Amino acid sequence: MAGTDKRKQSLYFPESMLQEIQKEAARLDRSLSWIVQRCVKIGLPDIRKLPSVNEPDDAEGDDLRGREDE
Repeated sequence: MAGTDKRKQSLYFPESMLQEIQKEAARLDRSLSWIVQRCVKIGLPDIRKLPSVNEPDDAEGDDLRGREDE
């Protein structure tokens, strides 16, 4: 990883998600921080594909289409 920036940030996770992170940290013998950083690094390209709240309505994801009748 680049640099040695060690700023602290509090993050709050649902209990079940925190347990999953802890389980993987124990399995891989890594810190919770390392697990979360790897998850961000691996998942960020997919996150960037999500539509922004500032995009027009026609850019909504497939999972939101067809719900006008509900």
